[in-house]
Amino acid sequence: MDNKSIKKLEADLWESADLLRSGSKLTSNQYCMPVLGLIFLRYAYSRFKKVEAELLKNRPVRRGRVMPIEASDFAAKSALFLPKEAQYDYLVNLPADLSKAELLDCNDQPMNSLGEVVNNAMELVEQQSEQLSGVLPKDYTMFSDELLGELLRIFNNDALDDVGGDVIGRIYEYFLNKFAKNIASDDGVFFTPKSLVKMIVNILEPKTGVLLDPACGSGGMFVQTGDFVNAAGMEANHTMTFYGQEKVDYNAQLCLMNMAVHGLSGVIKSGDEANTFYHDAHNLNGKCDYIMANPPFNVDKVKSESAQSAGRLPFGMPAVNKNKEVGNGNYLWISYFYSYLNERGRAGFVMASSATDSQKRDKDIREGLVNTGHVDVMISVGNNFFYTKSLPCSLWFFDKGKPEERLDKVLFIDARNYYTVVDRTLNEWSEWQLRNMNAIVWLYRGETDRYQALLEDYRCALGEHDVSGRGFSATVEGLEALLTDQRKQAKEAIAAADRKTKKKITAEWDELTAQTEEILTTAKEADWLYSKFGEGEYADVAGLCKVASREEIREKGYSLTPGAYVGVAAAEDDGVDFAQRMQEIHVELLELQMQSGELMDAISRNLEEMGL
Repeated sequence: MDNKSIKKLEADLWESADLLRSGSKLTSNQYCMPVLGLIFLRYAYSRFKKVEAELLKNRPVRRGRVMPIEASDFAAKSALFLPKEAQYDYLVNLPADLSKAELLDCNDQPMNSLGEVVNNAMELVEQQSEQLSGVLPKDYTMFSDELLGELLRIFNNDALDDVGGDVIGRIYEYFLNKFAKNIASDDGVFFTPKSLVKMIVNILEPKTGVLLDPACGSGGMFVQTGDFVNAAGMEANHTMTFYGQEKVDYNAQLCLMNMAVHGLSGVIKSGDEANTFYHDAHNLNGKCDYIMANPPFNVDKVKSESAQSAGRLPFGMPAVNKNKEVGNGNYLWISYFYSYLNERGRAGFVMASSATDSQKRDKDIREGLVNTGHVDVMISVGNNFFYTKSLPCSLWFFDKGKPEERLDKVLFIDARNYYTVVDRTLNEWSEWQLRNMNAIVWLYRGETDRYQALLEDYRCALGEHDVSGRGFSATVEGLEALLTDQRKQAKEAIAAADRKTKKKITAEWDELTAQTEEILTTAKEADWLYSKFGEGEYADVAGLCKVASREEIREKGYSLTPGAYVGVAAAEDDGVDFAQRMQEIHVELLELQMQSGELMDAISRNLEEMGL
């Protein structure tokens, strides 16, 4: 299944499921967890069928009969064993009148509704996994049998089995994303946008060891790390150990389900014991290879004495007010992320933009951080990257294992004007943009070979359109000319078509121009990168990136705001004579003023004629 097909499947499933929600009296908040639970159950069944087929291929035979498959066989394959009553096809194929089926749940109690049957299925799944105990939703009796049956049928789509968990994992994330837009919570955003998570993972490059997310929300950092490690040819569950803390129980449930859908295991603690301000729930201070997090910004009323006694504050406490409270928890988080790292650990996290330049005690803590030499990369991110908030943010990266030659350096990147618009309220980094940003970090680290490999990937992606030896700008020009020509041809072909063929011809030309637009976008990203760094030599680029020394940072009052270092990009010369254009604008203004006067006179005459 290609990417286009998956995107259509995502949209179709969401439209169908959301249509049912809008036809019921349920809110998005009520609807979210049960729907994600059904997607999880569908994933578990898809994985069950795949592993069952593998097990049956080489099943030993004793006394003429194939040995039965047991739950332990599935555990060895990192899959859940599903009793018949928890298998998706069993649920879909139940008779319409359940009262006559005489069904009993796992406690031998009669079940008379589909909601009770699905609740029982969730209970049976939890019995197979200690990690999922008490996690899966069991409130399906709030649905009518008709509505729940239709939901089950929506996710009973054979396309979800094409590539197993990869597709269903994407479907789960897509629904989680959609629900995140609809559910605003006082406890903060529970879903960190994928492009921010990917940027953090790509720069930290986790491979093996302990990863802690002390504000783990729905587990995006774990999922993306799993994808990164698996793509490198390793198995995340064997090379990584995942730990999470999440104060809100609801979000922790989402996290555990999200991890399970992606085949990951981990230890997630929630509730009061997982409030990171007051508890190191896993006793991991100084023991983590990686820290990744998107903590809630600007949290106030943190009890200073409790936070002080909980430790993990190598640079001291932030400012405390007369009520013995920390009025802004940003530098508590920042201190924790540094403190949790072992002697070679790396941290990457999202933080409010204001934290890069805040004053008083925050500045003192920031000075201590800079002087360690372990601040590695700082990235400014523009507005509208979050689904429920429009505020800008920054990405911070620490590296306690920085080589000696980089201890005195920090890479600053100002990416506030570099993004792709998804819609009016949402921006993101495309896959090529993520790789371009990563390439700047590679060059800063001296990894020229990886940069050159990216250029080769661009050339392969552009294929026949790549103008070898002339740079990517020539490819952009060629594709722009091709697109202009295609649009002209399309207009002529559609105008000449009769009613019967017009729709078909329009669709064909739309597809062709869309393909050219996609290739052109790729070429523009290649040109963006190549025009700045050529074949692979790092250079400071005004308005984009700058490698600053600790002395330079000290001179700027220990600010870690990228804009303070990268400056402003030079304005491009548009070839217009300024004096001549100002004269033209002056003439245009005089003409508009004269037209305005004539219009006012006409309005006045009309009013007089009307007796007004």
